[in-house]
Amino acid sequence: MLQFRLLPVTALQQNCTLLWCAETRQGVIIDPGGEPERILAAVAEAQVQLTGILLTHGHADHISAAPELARRLSLPIAGPHQDDDFLIQALAMQCELFGLPVVEGFRPDRWLAGGDQIAVGRDALAVIHCPGHTPGHLVFFSQASRLAQVGDVLFRGSIGRTDFPGGSHRALLASIHDRLLPLGDDVRFIPGHGPMSTLGVERRSNPFLIAPGG
Repeated sequence: MLQFRLLPVTALQQNCTLLWCAETRQGVIIDPGGEPERILAAVAEAQVQLTGILLTHGHADHISAAPELARRLSLPIAGPHQDDDFLIQALAMQCELFGLPVVEGFRPDRWLAGGDQIAVGRDALAVIHCPGHTPGHLVFFSQASRLAQVGDVLFRGSIGRTDFPGGSHRALLASIHDRLLPLGDDVRFIPGHGPMSTLGVERRSNPFLIAPGG
């Protein structure tokens, strides 16, 4: 089973996640958006052996610390989907826009696509392509642990913005209804910002997911 620790980083309070297998203590960092020293301290405290860095999408508050952590820890960066390459290459401009320390664009070691699998110790994360917030947005899902890392696709009581370059409100809703909610009401999810929830709670009460009159 997977264990995790949430590390809200930067002024945008983006949920960087330290995720690891309870049996092997092998783990990954998901969406390190900033504050690399704080992330490194959390890894040391948890005594986790990192095997990689995973990115859900190409926005600066989710990826800005990835190059430094990858260099210092000799870790590969996997994700997001290649459709977000244009965002990663514009990382420096994004940082200026969001008021974050400027980091230059980079190339992940591996692009991911829907259907891929990422090993985390004895568990595994299924990669689900969920465009809408960005074209190349990914969700990472553990069937065994009934846990999903959804980035900025879905939040408790809300959904991701679609007014950034490449965003699509229609595609986002389709991703949620067709690819996320069918995973099961019991699935807990870690959003890119804010508190956790379950897919069942959001299916029943999220105002953006309930049809008018439903």
